[in-house]
Amino acid sequence: MSVPLGLDAADLAAVSEEVRAAGTSFYHGMRMLPPERRAAMYGIYAFCRHVDDIADEPGELAAKQAALAVWRRRVAGFAHGVGEDAITRVLAAATKRFDLRREDFLAIIDGMEMDAGAPIVAPDLATLDLYCDRVAVAVGRLSVRAFGDASAAADEVALALGRALQLTNILRDLAEDAARGRLYLPGEWLDAAGVPRDPARALVAPSLGAVCDRIADRAAAYFRAADSAMAACDRRAMRPARLMGATYAALLARLRQRGWQRLAVPVTLGKWRKLWLAFRHGVL
Repeated sequence: MSVPLGLDAADLAAVSEEVRAAGTSFYHGMRMLPPERRAAMYGIYAFCRHVDDIADEPGELAAKQAALAVWRRRVAGFAHGVGEDAITRVLAAATKRFDLRREDFLAIIDGMEMDAGAPIVAPDLATLDLYCDRVAVAVGRLSVRAFGDASAAADEVALALGRALQLTNILRDLAEDAARGRLYLPGEWLDAAGVPRDPARALVAPSLGAVCDRIADRAAAYFRAADSAMAACDRRAMRPARLMGATYAALLARLRQRGWQRLAVPVTLGKWRKLWLAFRHGVL
């Protein structure tokens, strides 16, 4: 039996197992893809996981920057077809097969470097947008190519959906981020609502909800823009993106229902809700 992307079976197994062991629903969700595209997505996920761990783990900034610099070198290698371990060999093959762009991998590393230093607290809107572009939209630009659509419209899907997903994540993780000294809500909007820029104080401010509602409105607009852009894309290739958008839009709706005064109460989608969304969007 041939191995997808002409990979060594051991390399593909190692990357697949790394994704499976992470305990993410991504592993099962991407099993809908044909083998070559699934292998590419597992490689992209493993890459993101490694550089994200560098940013999040305790340590000095200089050490984190050095570790991220190693990954910049690895990107340069697999962009030219040279891999040194299972992940980079999978990505070398995926890059060649699906024309994945080196600059998107580097943008993700740039985003991790933003998180690696002093905690991000109340960034201005331009910085928040740049952060979303690096940590989410760049992943989307890689993903749509692996899904099977490298058109300009697919990049528009990545731009809108990536921002929608990241803004939803910011709202979902407000309490967790504040515990780490982080606050990704834009400083201009906090100031306008009279919300302190200090993460702990912001979470108990009476007018925090006004800022969260503005973020939720912006995320919803991006979900709509992504849906519009998908109309010009390959319908089959966009199936994973449609499911991801529907799932996160439902999560955003649940966050609105819970409100912004009980941030310690987790918001998730149940298994049956996820299955219903998958059936609705033609994935199962």
